[in-house]
Amino acid sequence: MIKEFILPDIGEGVVECELVEWLVNEGDTVSEDQPIADVMTDKALVQIPAPHAGVIKKLHYAKGEIAKVHAPLYSVDLNGHSSNDETTLESEELGFEVKSSEDDENNSMPAEAGIAKSAVKVEEFLLPDIGEGIVECELVEWLVSEGDQVVEDQPIADVMTDKALVQIPAIKSGKIVKLHYRKGQLAKVHEPLFAVEVELDEPEMAAIQAGDSSATAQKETVSEHHEPVVQGKALASPAVRRMARSMDVDIAKVPGTGKNGRVFKEDIERYCAGNTESGAPDAQAPVTEGAQSHERTDEAVSVGSEATVDRVEPIRGVKAVMAKMMTESVSSIPHFTYCEEIDLTDLVTLRESMKKKYSSDELKLTMMPFFMKSMSLALKQFPVINSRVNDDCTELTYLASHNIGMAVDSKVGLLVPNVKDVQDKSILEIAAEITRLTTAARSGRVSPADLKAGTVSISNIGALGGTVATPIINKPEVAIVALGKLQVLPRFNEQGEVEARKIMQISWSGDHRVIDGGTIARFCNLWKQYLEQPQEMLLAMQ
Repeated sequence: MIKEFILPDIGEGVVECELVEWLVNEGDTVSEDQPIADVMTDKALVQIPAPHAGVIKKLHYAKGEIAKVHAPLYSVDLNGHSSNDETTLESEELGFEVKSSEDDENNSMPAEAGIAKSAVKVEEFLLPDIGEGIVECELVEWLVSEGDQVVEDQPIADVMTDKALVQIPAIKSGKIVKLHYRKGQLAKVHEPLFAVEVELDEPEMAAIQAGDSSATAQKETVSEHHEPVVQGKALASPAVRRMARSMDVDIAKVPGTGKNGRVFKEDIERYCAGNTESGAPDAQAPVTEGAQSHERTDEAVSVGSEATVDRVEPIRGVKAVMAKMMTESVSSIPHFTYCEEIDLTDLVTLRESMKKKYSSDELKLTMMPFFMKSMSLALKQFPVINSRVNDDCTELTYLASHNIGMAVDSKVGLLVPNVKDVQDKSILEIAAEITRLTTAARSGRVSPADLKAGTVSISNIGALGGTVATPIINKPEVAIVALGKLQVLPRFNEQGEVEARKIMQISWSGDHRVIDGGTIARFCNLWKQYLEQPQEMLLAMQ
């Protein structure tokens, strides 16, 4: 029987792919799961396996041509499989296995009854876009284990991008059958993060019963446990083959634990560790370079009483992006700093009188909402402080939204979430947003959206100590201010008498390509007026 192999869905939104390499020739006899072709989508190189055994009769594309999803890729002679076999093959080609609640050897029910009784498939969860420009992230912690039953929206993993700690939820209910990364490894965006066994929906069930070979449920077949098989020609994906080559391992000698001896990454790791026993739990596997450095550190620390050694650790996540962004900022922006002192005595009194009434678990009335609102009022008069310059400094964009950022010293490093549209918010609304962002940032779980589109930033270094700083501009912004600690200092009043006043030193850094000293001085004077005389701030509000 001649059967057409229909190119399955090989990625969300993928409708075609390039035929990179045929791994067989016309006339070749192939076995189930044998790699047939490598195809390249716009996201990854994918290897297409044979869903059943037979003789290749026709390859429908030449190397380099574009193959269409849901169209025939090649034709195969099934070598006289019975009609019952064809039904089985149809189910396998759809990418799942029909399971009955009874053992196969004792199950005499028709296939259709078995389908109605229980049918599942395994779906790969692809790590989604979790931030603009992010292509990989560190697996910080699995919140589930293989074999666990999960429900929709249940947290599955914590991952660290170069900007924040992000929690990945389940998009469907089911059973976790595979976690593709170990703690500390780097996971790639748009590549499988974990595999979950889910029940088929009604259209998919109907597609099986109707024998529809073009159904869209084309994921990896749910397979029972297989003993490791050492084969002459290994079955493995391109990623696994690349891993074997990089580790100088003959993949043909690796015992594969997948269906028909398919080799997975874990099989290679066990092989390299000298443990080839089937299903050995927690077999010792090679660790990444970062993990090796940590192990060397731990070993050195354990003998610290005998010798003192240096400690080396990789720069990752938020610390890595901060290093990159700060280097780019100081190398491409000519900074200049302007310092001033502000008498906050009256504002502190006003805030103290309001704090008890307007504070709650969701809203902390700190000084920051007043700093942000008064800054927004001053920005209306000096919009260049809230602008953005292009890379070759030929255009200046005046930004309508005042998205004022605040630097937060979180457990994962420095984060700068921003309060959106401060110009349209009341002081209490700003305070509520600051409370939410601060809580999220300190736990490392701030949303990527809260980190984007900032227009000007405030660094409250004074909360930790210090009075004067030279802050680095948060590119592509053009200005940033550092707030020093609030101090009680002696100052002369209008009568020449010495009084105790609450004084704060502030330090502005500006982009000297678009902001000059006079502009930032006049802007700072207006901001200072609103802070030193809160009634002026109230009168300026609309």
